[in-house]
Amino acid sequence: MKLSSMRYLNKQGLENIWKNRMMAFASFCVLLVSIMLVGIAVLLFMNLNSIIGGIENKNEVIVFLDPEITQEQTETVQSKLEQIDNIEDISFYSKEDAFDSLKESMADYAQVFDSLGNDNPLPDSFRIKIKDISLTEETVTLMNEIDNIYHIRAPYDFVNVLSEMRKIVSWVSVVVIIALSIVSMVIISNTTKASVFARRNEISIMKYVGATDAFIRIPFFVEGMVTGFAAGIVATIITWIGYDALVDLLTKEVNILNVIGVGSIIPFNDIAIKVAIIYVLAGGLIGALGSVISTRKHLDV
Repeated sequence: MKLSSMRYLNKQGLENIWKNRMMAFASFCVLLVSIMLVGIAVLLFMNLNSIIGGIENKNEVIVFLDPEITQEQTETVQSKLEQIDNIEDISFYSKEDAFDSLKESMADYAQVFDSLGNDNPLPDSFRIKIKDISLTEETVTLMNEIDNIYHIRAPYDFVNVLSEMRKIVSWVSVVVIIALSIVSMVIISNTTKASVFARRNEISIMKYVGATDAFIRIPFFVEGMVTGFAAGIVATIITWIGYDALVDLLTKEVNILNVIGVGSIIPFNDIAIKVAIIYVLAGGLIGALGSVISTRKHLDV
């Protein structure tokens, strides 16, 4: 096809958006809502996973050392702990720091602590962050094999709850995203078919005067693609504004959520470019293919 013909067909596609603005606007709205529904569901899933991850990061295993352990033995224990793959971070917590922290948290019992004098009944310890909390039990088993460890405190119940929560969130999110995607595709398909059906006579006339299938389809392709691009751009803007407003509300007004990990919510600025590209490409692709596919049966005259 000649370049001049392509320019003409592209121009026709753009002009058709205005000529059939009501149907184009209907397609735009359906694409906009569909893209946002699926996009918001994906963003919600990503943030729920991030929040659960933030809660996991607050979780730690405490390794208590033997009361009579020497400095050299403490360093040996730390070296062996660092060799365990599932350990992300290790911090030493001396018995003096632990005793001071305990006194601060129980200020009403100052006389009891004073009666102890210089005696400190607490042991030195290591505070450890686990990479994969689902492997906490196996990791603790490896720790127990190290000499000069008196006791290990691991929140197994908390770990089990978080692991189950992650599984439930993952499955529910996948089901919701798939369901919304199917519903969106059905709605978009029906809207596109209605738009093309309203112009079936125009297609038939073009076919009767000798226009090729490609000549007829290209303007519809351009029309659907431009409408989809516009829907993707507007969906990005609306999602960005709504997302930031919701994050501001959660971080400023709902203080309790800060404790359970709302600080792990992904800033939209970090994913804005990816979201915009996916929204625009998805809108353009769905709009273009939907328009072309919907013209197929009207070309057989």
